[in-house]
Amino acid sequence: MIKHVIAGFGAAIAIGLLAYLDSLNTQMLWLMAPFGATTVLVFGVPNSPLARAKNVILGHLVTAFIGVVFSLYAPIGPLSMAIATGLAVSLMLVSDTTHPPAGANPVLIMLAQQGWMYLLSPVLIGAVLIVLLASIQRRVVARFEALPQH
Repeated sequence: MIKHVIAGFGAAIAIGLLAYLDSLNTQMLWLMAPFGATTVLVFGVPNSPLARAKNVILGHLVTAFIGVVFSLYAPIGPLSMAIATGLAVSLMLVSDTTHPPAGANPVLIMLAQQGWMYLLSPVLIGAVLIVLLASIQRRVVARFEALPQH
């Protein structure tokens, strides 16, 4: 049960940090809804292939790229959102970067009509930050588990 609490704590830190940075009113976006689901995987089931750093970062980038392309160059509607999402899922599967939370990116990006900068912020920076925080948490937990028990 302690691992579940630690996972929740890690997820809270990651989303809290991104939300705080987002609230600073900089020119950058830091947070997007799919990151909540990403934290479930990277903190809650870190050994899942879907939670690998490669999957988190590239899965979000691949699907966000598709979302931006459709947002900028296709009329936004049910058909284009369906095609973009299907294409994003297929590309994640083909490239072995499947990360289920990233499946929401094309719809989110198309509805918000985001452009190329969205790939950098929040997608790339946010995904990397979540992966880094999860890696730090795993190392800290491993050190505590390695301590002699009394």
